[in-house]
Amino acid sequence: MSKPVFIDFDGYREVAEAVEVSRKQGANFAAGRDLADQYIRQLHPPRMRLRVTDIFEETESTKTLRFVAEDPPLPPFQAGQYIALAVEVDGVRTSRPYSMASPPNQLGYYDITVRRVEDGVVSNHLLDSVKPGDVLESSGPVGEFYHNPIFHKQTMVCIAGGCGITPFMSMVREILECGLDRTVHLFYGNKDLDDVIFHETFVWLSERFENFHYYPVIEQAPAGYDGCRGFITGKLVKETLGDLEDKTYYLCGPRAMYDFCLPELEGLGIPKSRLRREAYGTPADITKDAGWPQGVKRNDTVPVRVKGKGEFPARAGEPLLVALEKAGLVVPALCRSGECSACRIRLLEGKVFMPSQATVRESDRKAGYIHSCVSYAIDNLKIRI
Repeated sequence: MSKPVFIDFDGYREVAEAVEVSRKQGANFAAGRDLADQYIRQLHPPRMRLRVTDIFEETESTKTLRFVAEDPPLPPFQAGQYIALAVEVDGVRTSRPYSMASPPNQLGYYDITVRRVEDGVVSNHLLDSVKPGDVLESSGPVGEFYHNPIFHKQTMVCIAGGCGITPFMSMVREILECGLDRTVHLFYGNKDLDDVIFHETFVWLSERFENFHYYPVIEQAPAGYDGCRGFITGKLVKETLGDLEDKTYYLCGPRAMYDFCLPELEGLGIPKSRLRREAYGTPADITKDAGWPQGVKRNDTVPVRVKGKGEFPARAGEPLLVALEKAGLVVPALCRSGECSACRIRLLEGKVFMPSQATVRESDRKAGYIHSCVSYAIDNLKIRI
């Protein structure tokens, strides 16, 4: 073997001698490294086992599930973050992200609030089958939808729709319970007054704290209702707030709410740098997306070959991640909204459709990676997991 070139570098021998002395006489930090690794895993666990202790009915369609750590302690999180709960339904293992509704200033339990979704596999399972004492697996807390005091304004304008209220419940409780120097204006849209989650709590908090303002907006308001009606429009926001400057705007809700509210806010001259949007799943019918290819129907079947793992059929209108799970191939997943990249796979052959919400990194795009949670098979595929 030829002599390494660096041996002849100036000062090499002195450095080599110093390294040898430190190995013989210096302190051994190997044990410390192990402790540091344990501490990091405690703060950022890849997986957790959570036990259901209580279930609270919020509305006819919504319940809150309270979890404690089966293997304590629970890791800390920031108000607005979520966990991805893993379940097995009819032999299919899958996961869904749920924002914490409990505040981060206590870590005795996590609360997640689940609203029933029409034909929702996981929501219906959690609402109908899960009971106190059951143990579920989940990811550790993740997500970027939280207040950053360095970049975001002290006045927060929060716009929620339906079950998108859950991260705001966590934020509001932390701010009020900890006496944080922030002001919150919460606009909360729902179709029916009877299905407004946390309504009585928000009313009570708004009456007690001067820095919290609550505006429920009801689409189909009952007779005699004297609150805001219809939709959360730019006009309503402007008339309610007056001055729109020095505020950061946060949105969480179904895609239909984003499609309506984002243009309304941008029409007020609010720059995109002050608009923060939480990821919120895939469209109920991707074929209605403006970019969906003509001639491809929702129930068309496309063969998918997985390198080294066989072949299975996928429906064109179904996210590739869901098709993989139905085929018994579990892919890591967190947000399931095309943002976190946990479920990325490599596209070797064929074509997929990805809506505009998919934020694939440029380096991944060049290497042929796609987010399986927002990728739809529209041509014969060959992929690698």
